[in-house]
Amino acid sequence: MAGLYVHVPFCAAICHYCNFTRGLLDEAVKARYVRAVAADIARRGTGAPIESIFFGGGTPSLLTPAEVGTVVEAVRGAFALAPDAEITLEANPESVTVAQTAGYLEAGVNRVSLGVQSFRDEELTRLGRLHSASRAVAAVQDLRAAGVTNLSLDLMLWLPEQTRAHLRESIARLIEVGPDHASVYLLEVYPNSPLKDTMARGGWVVASDDEAADMYLDTMETLEGAGFRQYEISNVARPGRESRHNLTYWRDGDWFAFGAGAHGAVDDTRWRVVSGTTDYITRVEAGEDTAAERWPRDAAARCEEALFMGLRLAEGLDLSRIAARYGVDVWARFGAALQPFVEAGHLVHEPGRRIFLTRPGMLVANDAMTVFLDAGMR
Repeated sequence: MAGLYVHVPFCAAICHYCNFTRGLLDEAVKARYVRAVAADIARRGTGAPIESIFFGGGTPSLLTPAEVGTVVEAVRGAFALAPDAEITLEANPESVTVAQTAGYLEAGVNRVSLGVQSFRDEELTRLGRLHSASRAVAAVQDLRAAGVTNLSLDLMLWLPEQTRAHLRESIARLIEVGPDHASVYLLEVYPNSPLKDTMARGGWVVASDDEAADMYLDTMETLEGAGFRQYEISNVARPGRESRHNLTYWRDGDWFAFGAGAHGAVDDTRWRVVSGTTDYITRVEAGEDTAAERWPRDAAARCEEALFMGLRLAEGLDLSRIAARYGVDVWARFGAALQPFVEAGHLVHEPGRRIFLTRPGMLVANDAMTVFLDAGMR
């Protein structure tokens, strides 16, 4: 089965760090956009089995429940949506209400990913977020009151001026509010983001690389002690609450993609949808192709992606599965390049079974993953 991603490019305000396809909310454009996405899904639907839908953004919680329902119904009509499909909606704390959330659940949503980022007001202000720490806590309470039983929180570390003590405050509050899943990731300051200029003007600094590493290790250990299991470099979950949609990416699955700037990969093709919201709407309304680019995915390319993405998982790479699917003996081909990571305690090799990163190894994951790119599959 495959996943399906829908990008919602509308925001009430632009966060200082954001580098995604997004723009300020325009209700008239939003209405056209939802119709365009539904039409695009109907036109490009293949009837393939789908086990997850993910509304990402932007701020998907700026859609009304009826608009979310329109897209979900379009998927039901164009694909074979599993009865127990995981349907996730990203939301921001300032746009969450009990009544609206109840409407999302009626529309088919059964998982909410809440963009908290920090439980400290000064950090939220630096990031350009619209909500306060108290509003984030209240949003969790509203979501639970509405009936959300599968809740994920996003939290950032390595923020400007953030100390280990500050981060511990946010992690303690996260544990206190009791989500089922959490994504905890390091802030990346993009060269073209407003945050980079603001940091320079304000003299804000981030912790050293070594301090950031300690923040990460402390965070994962604390969350593990609170009953969460780390299943991917930046993701933890209560048992059985791992993100099925994201596991599609990490376990070499296919995913369809709709909406401006979305990326998809199915069978032998990977593609990127045009990034302009108006351009996307116009193309759909004119019956034109919405892809800005397409790339072929032969067996070598798919294997390379499977290795690169699969190593992100705590379970690592199933060597027998890779061999069966792609005819590649991973250790025979890459073992010499990976051995230094084993010797450093960053990687574990269980001959014939799997290879996986240790938690300290996850801090150098990109270096290990690059082995698969540098060595080449062709």
